[in-house]
Amino acid sequence: MRRRRAAVRLGMMAACFCACLSSCTPALIAPGEPRVVERLVIAPYDVHEQCTALAAGDRLDYRFQSSAPVDFDIRYRQANAVLSPIVRQHSTSDSGIFEAHEPARYCADWQAGADGAIIGYRLAVRRSAGYSSE
Repeated sequence: MRRRRAAVRLGMMAACFCACLSSCTPALIAPGEPRVVERLVIAPYDVHEQCTALAAGDRLDYRFQSSAPVDFDIRYRQANAVLSPIVRQHSTSDSGIFEAHEPARYCADWQAGADGAIIGYRLAVRRSAGYSSE
Protein backbone atom coordinates (compact mmCIF):
# COMPACT_ATOMS: atom_id res chain seq x y z
CA MET A 1 0.00 0.00 0.00
CA ARG A 2 2.83 2.43 0.83
CA ARG A 3 4.51 1.79 -2.49
CA ARG A 4 1.27 2.49 -4.32
CA ARG A 5 0.84 5.85 -2.49
CA ALA A 6 4.45 6.76 -3.18
CA ALA A 7 4.00 5.92 -6.87
CA VAL A 8 0.81 8.00 -7.05
CA ARG A 9 2.53 10.96 -5.35
CA LEU A 10 5.51 10.68 -7.66
CA GLY A 11 3.20 10.59 -10.69
CA MET A 12 1.32 13.65 -9.45
CA MET A 13 4.57 15.53 -8.83
CA ALA A 14 5.83 14.66 -12.33
CA ALA A 15 2.55 15.84 -13.90
CA CYS A 16 2.71 19.09 -11.92
CA PHE A 17 6.35 19.63 -12.94
CA CYS A 18 5.52 19.08 -16.62
CA ALA A 19 2.55 21.46 -16.42
CA CYS A 20 4.68 24.12 -14.73
CA LEU A 21 7.48 23.68 -17.24
CA SER A 22 5.19 23.98 -20.25
CA SER A 23 3.43 27.03 -18.79
CA CYS A 24 6.79 28.79 -18.30
CA THR A 25 8.04 28.05 -21.80
CA PRO A 26 6.89 30.71 -24.27
CA ALA A 27 5.23 29.49 -27.45
CA LEU A 28 7.37 29.30 -30.58
CA ILE A 29 7.45 32.43 -32.72
CA ALA A 30 5.31 31.99 -35.83
CA PRO A 31 6.34 33.48 -39.18
CA GLY A 32 4.68 36.83 -39.83
CA GLU A 33 3.76 37.26 -36.15
CA PRO A 34 6.58 39.21 -34.46
CA ARG A 35 7.14 38.59 -30.77
CA VAL A 36 7.38 41.97 -29.03
CA VAL A 37 8.12 42.21 -25.32
CA GLU A 38 8.30 45.71 -23.88
CA ARG A 39 9.51 44.93 -20.37
CA LEU A 40 10.66 41.60 -18.98
CA VAL A 41 12.43 41.33 -15.62
CA ILE A 42 15.22 38.75 -15.48
CA ALA A 43 16.36 37.88 -11.95
CA PRO A 44 20.09 37.84 -11.11
CA TYR A 45 21.85 35.03 -12.97
CA ASP A 46 18.56 33.90 -14.50
CA VAL A 47 17.89 33.18 -18.19
CA HIS A 48 15.09 34.03 -20.61
CA GLU A 49 14.78 32.03 -23.83
CA GLN A 50 12.55 32.51 -26.88
CA CYS A 51 12.61 29.88 -29.64
CA THR A 52 11.40 29.33 -33.19
CA ALA A 53 11.73 26.70 -35.91
CA LEU A 54 13.70 27.91 -38.93
CA ALA A 55 14.28 26.25 -42.28
CA ALA A 56 17.46 26.80 -44.30
CA GLY A 57 17.32 30.33 -45.71
CA ASP A 58 14.80 31.62 -43.16
CA ARG A 59 15.80 34.78 -41.31
CA LEU A 60 15.32 35.86 -37.72
CA ASP A 61 15.18 39.63 -37.29
CA TYR A 62 16.15 40.47 -33.72
CA ARG A 63 16.49 43.59 -31.61
CA PHE A 64 16.83 44.03 -27.85
CA GLN A 65 17.77 46.53 -25.21
CA SER A 66 18.57 45.93 -21.54
CA SER A 67 18.82 47.99 -18.36
CA ALA A 68 22.02 46.16 -17.41
CA PRO A 69 24.56 44.08 -19.34
CA VAL A 70 23.33 40.61 -20.36
CA ASP A 71 24.88 37.75 -22.28
CA PHE A 72 22.87 37.21 -25.47
CA ASP A 73 23.14 34.46 -28.03
CA ILE A 74 21.22 32.71 -30.76
CA ARG A 75 21.75 28.98 -30.50
CA TYR A 76 20.62 25.64 -31.89
CA ARG A 77 21.39 21.95 -31.41
CA GLN A 78 23.21 19.81 -33.90
CA ALA A 79 23.45 16.19 -32.70
CA ASN A 80 24.91 16.45 -29.18
CA ALA A 81 26.43 19.92 -29.67
CA VAL A 82 24.93 23.32 -28.95
CA LEU A 83 26.07 25.85 -31.54
CA SER A 84 25.83 29.63 -31.10
CA PRO A 85 26.33 31.49 -34.38
CA ILE A 86 25.64 34.84 -32.66
CA VAL A 87 27.12 35.68 -29.25
CA ARG A 88 27.09 39.08 -27.55
CA GLN A 89 28.61 39.17 -24.07
CA HIS A 90 27.89 41.95 -21.55
CA SER A 91 25.63 43.82 -23.99
CA THR A 92 22.91 46.33 -23.28
CA SER A 93 21.57 46.31 -26.85
CA ASP A 94 21.97 44.66 -30.23
CA SER A 95 20.07 44.11 -33.44
CA GLY A 96 20.55 42.24 -36.66
CA ILE A 97 19.27 39.67 -39.11
CA PHE A 98 20.34 36.06 -38.63
CA GLU A 99 19.97 33.67 -41.58
CA ALA A 100 19.66 29.96 -40.81
CA HIS A 101 21.87 27.67 -42.89
CA GLU A 102 20.18 24.48 -41.77
CA PRO A 103 16.75 23.56 -40.44
CA ALA A 104 16.60 23.52 -36.64
CA ARG A 105 14.95 24.96 -33.58
CA TYR A 106 16.80 28.23 -32.90
CA CYS A 107 16.60 30.06 -29.57
CA ALA A 108 17.41 33.62 -28.60
CA ASP A 109 18.77 33.52 -25.07
CA TRP A 110 19.43 36.31 -22.56
CA GLN A 111 21.30 35.67 -19.30
CA ALA A 112 21.44 38.34 -16.62
CA GLY A 113 24.41 38.98 -14.37
CA ALA A 114 24.57 39.68 -10.64
CA ASP A 115 22.27 42.73 -10.85
CA GLY A 116 19.56 41.11 -12.95
CA ALA A 117 18.13 43.06 -15.89
CA ILE A 118 15.00 44.42 -17.49
CA ILE A 119 14.91 43.68 -21.22
CA GLY A 120 12.72 44.62 -24.13
CA TYR A 121 12.93 42.77 -27.42
CA ARG A 122 11.41 42.16 -30.84
CA LEU A 123 11.89 38.92 -32.78
CA ALA A 124 10.38 38.24 -36.20
CA VAL A 125 10.68 35.21 -38.49
CA ARG A 126 10.93 35.81 -42.22
CA ARG A 127 10.51 32.73 -44.41
CA SER A 128 12.89 32.25 -47.32
CA ALA A 129 11.54 32.84 -50.83
CA GLY A 130 11.76 29.10 -51.53
CA TYR A 131 9.75 28.05 -48.46
CA SER A 132 6.99 25.52 -49.00
CA SER A 133 4.64 24.28 -46.26
CA GLU A 134 4.18 20.90 -47.99
